[in-house]
Amino acid sequence: MTVYDFNVKGVDGGEVSLSSYKGKVLMVVNTATKCGLTPQYKALEELYRKYHDQGFEILDFPCNQFKEQAPGTDAEIGEFCTLHYSTTFPRFSKIDVNGKDADPLYVWLKQQAPEDDKRAAFDKLTKLFNHKAKPEDIKWNFGKFLIDREGNVAGRFSPGCTPDKLQEEIEALLSN
Repeated sequence: MTVYDFNVKGVDGGEVSLSSYKGKVLMVVNTATKCGLTPQYKALEELYRKYHDQGFEILDFPCNQFKEQAPGTDAEIGEFCTLHYSTTFPRFSKIDVNGKDADPLYVWLKQQAPEDDKRAAFDKLTKLFNHKAKPEDIKWNFGKFLIDREGNVAGRFSPGCTPDKLQEEIEALLSN
């Protein structure tokens, strides 16, 4: 199984097959618009513009599970991101990433990479706000997964690992 085996809900309500991204390097990220980490949208957009022509895509999945920091409709979230951060990468419908209602894509992602990369541990915030989290759970907004051109998980990165710190990994995946 690869990421290409999944369908997700687009912001227009239609089903989107992730097989449409075959051969691309992907960053899958759960986001929020009212979080202290929301400025990461700027760095995500910078990465997207820098590497998009080389086959890089960012797949944005808003999630309201962490202190309800992604309020509003899909359209309102899209307007916010466009207005404040000029984002142009694909955004999908709001989902759950943990628990019984977790999107199947995120269930699979967490199975493939059960723990975050430890370079930017985010344990203090997790313990403070999300103390019931299981080790494999997404810890907070802006958790990131890198996917190689074959659709396999190549890495999982904590919310505290800013997008700019992943350039080396992205470049390595793009060169393969």
